[in-house]
Order: sequence, then C-alpha cells, then structure tokens
Amino acid sequence: MALTLTLHGAGRTVTGSCLEFNLDGTRLLVDCGMFQGSRTLEALNRNNGIERPDQIAGVVLTHAHIDHSGLLPRLVKDGYGGDIFCTPETADLLEFMLADSGRIQEADAERQARRRDRRHEDRWEPLYTEDEALEAWRATRRTGLGEWFEPAPGFRARLWNAGHILGAASVELEAGGVRIMCSGDIGPENKAFHADPEGPAGFDHVICESTYGDRVRERQTIAQRREALAAIITEARAKGGNLVIPAFALERTQELLLDIAMLSRGGAIGNAMVFVDSPLANHATDVFARHLHDLEDTGGIDPFSSPAIHYVNDVAESMRLNTISGAIIIAASGMCEAGRIRHHLFHNLARRDSTVLFVGFQAQGSLGRVILDGAERVRISGRDVLVRAAIARIDSYSAHADQSELLAWIAARAPIRGSLLLDHGESGAMDTLAALAGKGPGAPVVRIPEMGELWELAPGAPARRLRTGPPELARAAAPRDWQNAYADLASSLKHRLEAIRDDEAREKAIAEMRKVLDSYAAFRAGKKRDGSHP
Repeated sequence: MALTLTLHGAGRTVTGSCLEFNLDGTRLLVDCGMFQGSRTLEALNRNNGIERPDQIAGVVLTHAHIDHSGLLPRLVKDGYGGDIFCTPETADLLEFMLADSGRIQEADAERQARRRDRRHEDRWEPLYTEDEALEAWRATRRTGLGEWFEPAPGFRARLWNAGHILGAASVELEAGGVRIMCSGDIGPENKAFHADPEGPAGFDHVICESTYGDRVRERQTIAQRREALAAIITEARAKGGNLVIPAFALERTQELLLDIAMLSRGGAIGNAMVFVDSPLANHATDVFARHLHDLEDTGGIDPFSSPAIHYVNDVAESMRLNTISGAIIIAASGMCEAGRIRHHLFHNLARRDSTVLFVGFQAQGSLGRVILDGAERVRISGRDVLVRAAIARIDSYSAHADQSELLAWIAARAPIRGSLLLDHGESGAMDTLAALAGKGPGAPVVRIPEMGELWELAPGAPARRLRTGPPELARAAAPRDWQNAYADLASSLKHRLEAIRDDEAREKAIAEMRKVLDSYAAFRAGKKRDGSHP
C-alpha cells in the first residue's frame, strides 16, 4: 500500500494550505485554504489543482482561518459530498467565516462588473456564494481533541491542541503503516487565551508550518505587551488623530479587545473610544464569549463587554467613523486586502495626526506589507493615497510560533524516522528553518515540497519526490508579480511625469512608453505564432 502526498498550496507561501494524502486511490485532504496576497496567487483560487473533488473521501480541517478553510465551499460546490472533521470551536467559527467569505466573493464579482476598464472582459462570476459557503459549513462534523476517528477508509486520525487560535488543532494521521503529524499553524508559548501546543512523539513524517522560521521574537509577557500598546494609544491620542489597527477578525481582534479592556479598567488609556468595525470580528467575538469558560488570561471577567468597546455592524455607522478623530478603529482584513479597513486607510493614511498600527503578519504582495515596508504612496480601490500617517508595529501579538518555538515543537515530535517536510512559509523562512532543523546528531531529513509536487511517504524512509509540479505554481509563489509592479508604477507615474518640466519632453516620454508596450505585445504575438514560449 503506497501513501502519497500532494501539496496544493502553502508551498513557499503562507496561504492556500491544502495537503492531499492518497492511499491506493483513497484521497484525504487536510485543510482546503484560500490563496491571499498577490493577484497571481489569488488567481490560483480558481485553478488550485484539486481534480475530481467528488472522488475525495474525507476532509480534516485544522482551524477556521480562511487561508486554511476558504476553498471548502468551492470543493463542495464542485462535488465533494463528505464530512469536514474539525473541533467544535472551529465549527462554531466556520459558520461566520465562510459566510463572510461568500459575501466577499459576491461583492467582488459585482465590483468587477461595474469597473469601466473591465467591461470588455467576460462576466466575473463569484468563486462561491454565501449560500454555498453555508452549505459547506453544514458538512462539518465536530470532533474532540484526542479522540481517534476515521476520516476516510484506511485512515485513522486524532486532533491535538495547536495553541494557535480558538479551536486550532494539529492532525495526527495513520495510514498504510505510516504515522504522520500535520502541524497546522502552531501558536507561540504563553499565548493569551490558549494552552501551549501539545502532541505525541515518534513519527515517520512530520509536516510543519514555517511562517516565522527565520525570526526569533523578543520574549514579551502579556503585561509587557499591554504596556507597549498603552504607549502607542497614548501617543496616538495626543496627536489628535485616529489610531487605525488592521486586525484579523478571528483571534487577533479578540486579543486586542482583551488588552484594551484590561488597560481601560486600570485607567491606563483614559476614556479612549474603541470601535470594532467588522461584522465578522463581532460574530467571532460572540463565539469567544460563548466559550469564555475555556479561555485563559481573562482575569475572571468578560473582556468583550467592556464599556470602552463599541461594535459596529451597520455600513452607515462604519462610514460615519470617517468623520471622527481621536478614536481607536479596529477593522479587518488584517493584511488590508479587503474589508472595511481599506476605507479607513483611505481616510487616515494621508493624515499626519493619525497612526496605523500593525499587529499581525503581512504577506509579501499584500497592501499591509507595502505600507509596512515604507511606501510613500499606495493605491486603494483604484485611487492614489499618500502615506503621511505614523506607522507602528507590535510583533508580540503573533499567533504563530517563532523560530525557536518551531524548533522546540519539531524536537518534541522526535524521533522523526522518515522526513520533516516544511510548508506554510516564504522561501527565506523555510530555507532558514530547514538548515537549523536538519543540523546535529539525530536530526531529521528535511524536505521542502513545492506546490503541485507528488511525494511518496514510506514508513521509516525519507520522503521521495515522484513528480514535479507545474512551473506556473512555483512562479505564483514568487514575492512579487506584475500586478504589484503595475500598482507601484501606476501610483507614482503621474508624480514622475509632473517632475518632467517640459510639456514636449513629457509627451515624448509617454509616447516612448506606449512604443515599448506595443513592441512587446508584437513580440509575444510572433512567439505564439511560431509555437515557442515568450
């Protein structure tokens, strides 16, 4: 009996997590996540390489984040009719996470249809609808931690606390005489709300995330993190503008609310007005409140009912926030790629009295990463925006283990008799973690699968590549793509043309740019006619 693995996503990128295990024709998925970030990556959501979803026997979901769950509705829409196994907390969160994603897909399709520069293209259909998303949620099957279950014929599995977000789990698998651990996303030690990650030892193969494989964070207690947050809030309020915080709706927003509630109770931030402008975050907060008895670090109180915190759901109320000053505005999405955070950035980035605070990972190619990397102007919904606001960052809110914590988690799974396979990381992070994890006596053999590759997982032997993946998948995971380069050029083009003082020279520059584009288009057309690849 041969067990194989195909990586459909999260290969040299941190989104689109999806592992397909195949035991003599019986197929099992662990996660089915959406690609986020660059436009090239997002295009993979419509062609992610999962063939014949109707022949997949089972799905196990590690947690509710969209980069791990966001393509489940498409999987069901395309024919998958089985169960989706996950923890009860993940199932509770997934109802709102997937429904929100479906609404975003529908809104994106409507917006694309309205754009003048896209009217000549075929109608843009949503990836899936809200109703289709809820159909996928109804396929969830709640499974407790530590309980063995059979997600597909020939497979045994059980879930272990991953310490990442509410309900997050690592997946232990046994199939064809092979024992495997899939980390999912691993949380850091001493994270708010959750116990530290756990799991058994002794595997043939371990598949581990590597988001922060090249970073060791300065250790900070929850009290020290709150001091840092209080200092930023105080400074931002003194300037008179708003403090805008892009935050993931799930977990990051709730951690911020915990800290803000504690700071407010202690009088550390005065009478700060806090607005959570994200219906999804507000639904997720309701789920956290329902599981309050399972959460750590709350001091015995309900932090989500603090009088300092106001929950915004109505669109008109959200728009009214654009007219105020001196407020703390928490909005999704965390990487600024969608949602209400974009109009708050549009109205605050150009204000010298405002502050934008980043408290989460920003993937390469995302708007948040561009701002954090020091862009002087950015493009939001087709409009140029100068960046004059102060940009701040707190790293200690991360829900991901850093390099030392990942290495400790890997060591706790030893002995790893076959291979340690790394996924869910950008190239630098993966290569750095691979070098460290594969060093020293007793170290495992380390493999870094690329997206679309097929690997054989044999008991007690290193993983063996059977087939390479399509080259376009590897190119999609590159740090930048033409859409990023275009956005950078478009946002600065008018400014650069205005720097040319002479009108005649300016017109000549425009003509030469047109000539370059026309000549390249002709070159590509010629290559296609003779059958070669441009």
